[in-house]
Amino acid sequence: MPMGKTAPAEDLSAKKALALTVIDRLKNEYPDAGCTLDYDHAWQLLVSVRLAAQCTDARVNIVVQELFAKYPDVAALAAAEPEDIEAIVKPCGLGRSKARDISACMRVLRDKYDCKVPTTFEELLALPGVGRKSANLIMGDVFGKPAIVTDTHCIRLCNKIGLVDGIKEPQKVEMALWKIIPPEEGSDLCHRFVMHGRAVCNARRPECKNCCLNDICRYAAEQKAAQTKEVSL
Repeated sequence: MPMGKTAPAEDLSAKKALALTVIDRLKNEYPDAGCTLDYDHAWQLLVSVRLAAQCTDARVNIVVQELFAKYPDVAALAAAEPEDIEAIVKPCGLGRSKARDISACMRVLRDKYDCKVPTTFEELLALPGVGRKSANLIMGDVFGKPAIVTDTHCIRLCNKIGLVDGIKEPQKVEMALWKIIPPEEGSDLCHRFVMHGRAVCNARRPECKNCCLNDICRYAAEQKAAQTKEVSL
């Protein structure tokens, strides 16, 4: 093997070690990991996570207050016309498609699952409007099963830190993380990525000097190297 080229097994081992350090430090920084979407029941989280696409969780939490007050359970929401749902959820953007998916999803829960949310990943993934991100969120937060939610914060931070290498597709990032993160840590770690991405490692201007991962982060190391080079010129 040419000098300087890392063997795949060694690279995976290094990423596992890096992942454990990241997990420990983010646990210390954000001890209370949790979903930022408000919900009391599993079906409500299904609705909220669909509304959260291209919308902030804060706005979703406001919008669903009216939605859940008017339609307090699966049966009530399943009986609603998509147009009536759209009128309430429109502030979240993409109102028509989101209302259509929510209506279809609730009707499947009513007709196939006795108004309950299914407990397997495959069944969740088969629900209208539910993708891998949503299914993983339900598995981890509601059912306490191993889960990795690859939202934009997770994808961005994992690439910056060096847990993955130039991977942008959510499913590919998820598959890569399953190889290096202990299953029981995945769900909480992804919540902490969201917290850290909002508080410190924001997309436009990462605050590397205030980051608890500064000394192990690939992006921070690259920034330091670039600054050193500028000074030496």
